[in-house]
Amino acid sequence: MSTTNATAAAAREAALLAGIPTQLSIGGEWVDAADGATLPVRDPSTGEVLVHIADAGVDDGARALDAAVAAQESWAATAPRQRAEILRRAFDLLQERADDFALLMTLEMGKPLAEARGEVTYGGEFLRWFSEEAVRVHGRYGLNPEGTGHMVVSQRPVGPCYLITPWNFPLAMATRKIAPALAAGCTVVVKPAALTPLTTLAFVALLEEAGLPGGVVNVITTSHSSAVSSPIIADPRLRKLSFTGSTPVGQALLREAANGVLRVSMELGGNAPFVVFEDADLDTAVDGAMLAKFRNIGQACTAANRFIVHESVADEFAARVAERVRAMRVGRGTEEGVQIGPLIDDRAVATTGELVADAVGRGATVLAGGEASDGPGSFFAPTVLSGVAAGSRLLAEEIFGPVLGITTFADEDEAVRLANATEYGLVSYVFTQDLARGHRMIDRLDTGMMGLNAGVVSNAAAPFGGVKQSGLGREGGFEGIHEYLSTKYTLIPS
Repeated sequence: MSTTNATAAAAREAALLAGIPTQLSIGGEWVDAADGATLPVRDPSTGEVLVHIADAGVDDGARALDAAVAAQESWAATAPRQRAEILRRAFDLLQERADDFALLMTLEMGKPLAEARGEVTYGGEFLRWFSEEAVRVHGRYGLNPEGTGHMVVSQRPVGPCYLITPWNFPLAMATRKIAPALAAGCTVVVKPAALTPLTTLAFVALLEEAGLPGGVVNVITTSHSSAVSSPIIADPRLRKLSFTGSTPVGQALLREAANGVLRVSMELGGNAPFVVFEDADLDTAVDGAMLAKFRNIGQACTAANRFIVHESVADEFAARVAERVRAMRVGRGTEEGVQIGPLIDDRAVATTGELVADAVGRGATVLAGGEASDGPGSFFAPTVLSGVAAGSRLLAEEIFGPVLGITTFADEDEAVRLANATEYGLVSYVFTQDLARGHRMIDRLDTGMMGLNAGVVSNAAAPFGGVKQSGLGREGGFEGIHEYLSTKYTLIPS
């Protein structure tokens, strides 16, 4: 990049950051934390501080919930069409500012700009989808079997919700939770991850511009997640908790939510198997592998974690993937042509290095990458390992990094056994040209989602979620709005 272009890019970044809210949004007002505390938000590609934002405390969390509770009755009474139009205006505004939101995500999270643009498209679709679902909340009416009365079944908003979003998809995780809540008639308090809060702050400002009344969406940013969240969850006025993040944290939150018998949605960890059968189209499988593993720098709960490849094609598959990976460009996500940005922080780099070292120590061969990159920023080279042995941590732990580890199988039953040998069950990927085998895999693999000859499954119109320790509930699709609705039955005697 020329000096002139670099200067212009830096100026644009500075101007963008200068326009992002840095306070808490409570009751329709932007306010500082009660004690004036702030926290830094860093660029993971350089380690430099982008901005300082308000660091909420317990009192701030209580004020945010107060505001959501105060707004609940009027928002629930707002006509579904009016709620839909606000969401649609938000969608339109997001399209107009797609480049700004993409750049903001790249700055605070590190993903390549091309992927950030893709997230704007994906995240925006939840606004459009749930704007359409807001006017399609149905009930039923009919004579009871005894003929003694009529049954009326209706759907009502569950009430104030607490939404906790992760750092890896700053926009899409916010829209995937906020949009159905608003469409259903619920008010919310949203707590974005402290590592990537700027996109959510910008999005909430956009919602206000789209006409959302004050107090319907409140945002608190904090470095004291547990201390701030626990009193909110314990408050009897809260009726719904939605969390995306690790399984251990989700389990702790479920225990807290049990005391109030809250409605919960939990999108937790993953350990996705990527199964390649001997009859697979290897071109398609390799393309799918690159998407399933390296999208978002491998930092996705849907990322392929275990590559289970038939022994007859494993060497060729590994060679093709390694060739593609060695050609990938690593760098700051804002740079043209970069395909792999930084991991979220140095701790993630260290963990990724430990997983690779463990696999190599057990006999795996490094075909590409294998180590942290030199220089500033939290970079780890995209990596391919073959011959990953049973017992390797790569096969048991969620990697959350750009590491593709290959193990082999001999027959279909062994492939299924290896794929299901995990406490997680979010998504699986299967590559085969045998339609009957594909249908068997749909039935036999214990996951909430599956890509059959596809490396990406996420879609706003589809139900996203897992089984086993990968979570509860579904986000997106027709199912997504029902996570924020309660069913009420009324009998009218004849």
